[in-house]
Formats: sequence, structure tokens, C-alpha cells
Amino acid sequence: MYRNQYISAIIAAAGMSNRMGSNINKQFIFVDNKPILAHTIEKFEKCKYVDEIIVVAREDEIEYCREEIVRRYNFNKVTKIVRGGKERQDSVYNGLLALDEKCDIVLSHDGARPFVKIENIIDSIKATFEHGACVVGVPVKDTIKVVGNKGNVTNTPNRDLLWAAQTPQCFKKPIIMEGYKKAIEGGFMGTDDAGLVERLGIEVKMIMGSYENIKITTPEDLIIAESLLKDRSTIFNRIEFAFQGR
Repeated sequence: MYRNQYISAIIAAAGMSNRMGSNINKQFIFVDNKPILAHTIEKFEKCKYVDEIIVVAREDEIEYCREEIVRRYNFNKVTKIVRGGKERQDSVYNGLLALDEKCDIVLSHDGARPFVKIENIIDSIKATFEHGACVVGVPVKDTIKVVGNKGNVTNTPNRDLLWAAQTPQCFKKPIIMEGYKKAIEGGFMGTDDAGLVERLGIEVKMIMGSYENIKITTPEDLIIAESLLKDRSTIFNRIEFAFQGR
């Protein structure tokens, strides 16, 4: 709990993994001798403020997830594994319906983002307690171009105003439930949970995340993931040595 607020986390792990080109769900691919999903759940398991974790999985993978992820790695905060839907939005909604009735604040996170930092989870909870809705993200590094149907550039937005949204995305429960209710009534399909809340006219607070908080989607991402897990200390030692030599 955080300030007597019951904190729930929904981890969406029901994707089809089409871009990975693998015959198994990307969430179950091993990175550094542990499934990606296990790395992800572990961060929320270790967060002192998170009270329950609900995992959303494909229906035919629920039992595998229960045995090979939750029980194998002793994730005691995972209270339910629920069936995913056709789209991510459908899956998160199924997770919302399974929340403990005591839930006050809910975090939504991608199962394929194993590098989320615990401090980012904590920052999200604190910001949501104050503002009601919060998204973790990072300023974009590249210049972004808006391209029309014919492949021509139509606009170049001010890069200083652009952030790449990540997860977790965190909300007071009544706010996100209302966002989903209105989306369902209007047949609206968003690209993230925050978009549903924005449609209500509610301001969403953006807070600084981490450039390491990548979503593992393609085989190239697996290479980056292995590097982040195995070579992080070596990389930072090299950087420190380089600065000392300047």
C-alpha cells in the first residue's frame, strides 16, 4: 500500500508475438536464463507498494504461465491469471474486471518490458496519488516527421514537445474504469491506456522513465536485452574509466 491506497498491477502478456518470428510467445523466451515475463513480474513483486499483480495471458497459455512462471519463481503477489482478448485494450479491460475490490490505484504494464525500474513504478504510484493519471516516458532523441499517404513529409513537430510513451501507465481506479467504459460505448480503440483517459478531458502527467525500458518485440530487441542484462556493469565501468581519463 501507499498512503493507505491499495495498489494493483496488471501485466499484459497476451500478445501474438508476430514480429518476433518465434514459435512461442515472446513473453516466455529466456533472456539471461529466465523468461522475459518472469523478469517483468519480478520488478512489481519487489516493489513494496504493489499489493496485487494480475497477469493477462492467452487462454491456451494460462496454465503454462501459472506453473512455469508464477509458481516456479514464487511470485506471491500474483493473485490471478486471466484470459486475454483480441487486442491489448481488450486484455487490459479483462484485467481491470479482475481487480480486487479494495483497489484504489492500478498500474498497467507490458509483459515484454522487463527493464522497468522499481523506482519508476514507485514514481508512477506517487504521481498518480497526486494527479490521478500518470504515464512513464522519455523525450524522443530523433527528429520526428509526419508523413502523408503518398510518402511525403507533411509536418515536422517540435522535438522538444515530443515524448515516447512507455509503461507502466498508472491511474486511480475510477478514472481508468471510466476511460474504458466510454471507449467501449464509443467503439474507440486506442494505442495505450492513457489515450482512453485523455478522451475524458483528464490531464495525464508524464514523468521521466528510462531509455532502457524497451519493449521486446523483434529478434534484434533480444540482442539488446541480453546486452543490458549481461554487460551493464562492464559498460558502466568503461564509461567511468573514460571520464576519469579525460
